[in-house]
Amino acid sequence: GYAGPLRLWTPKLAEAWICVALIAAGLAFAWWARLHLGRLWSGTVTAKAEHRVIDTGPYRLVRHPIYTGLLLAILATMAAKGTVWGVAGAILLTAGIVMKARLEERFLRGELGSAYDDYARRVPMLVPLAPK
Repeated sequence: GYAGPLRLWTPKLAEAWICVALIAAGLAFAWWARLHLGRLWSGTVTAKAEHRVIDTGPYRLVRHPIYTGLLLAILATMAAKGTVWGVAGAILLTAGIVMKARLEERFLRGELGSAYDDYARRVPMLVPLAPK
């Protein structure tokens, strides 16, 4: 492994396997959320004909579970890498995901109105059990 000045820490084997498990869990959570959305999923922020608040499955835990799963995988990858580049990448990707989630929030509030406002009061944006 890399042991130069950009290495911040070196995970032990057990820690690396925990990171692998967290990466898999994050990706599985994101995939579950994507499947749960079905035809309402889109790669871009756009309205669908039957657009409505989805508050079941992973969407009962967080408003943006695809992003939550990706964030878990990103942070676990950073922890497994232990390098300056891993930390920098995680920071940049996290910032991008948070910005995209906020963009979607504005769009969904405009499209779905009070139904989305009610949902947002009940369910945290990205971190389960976090303050709404």
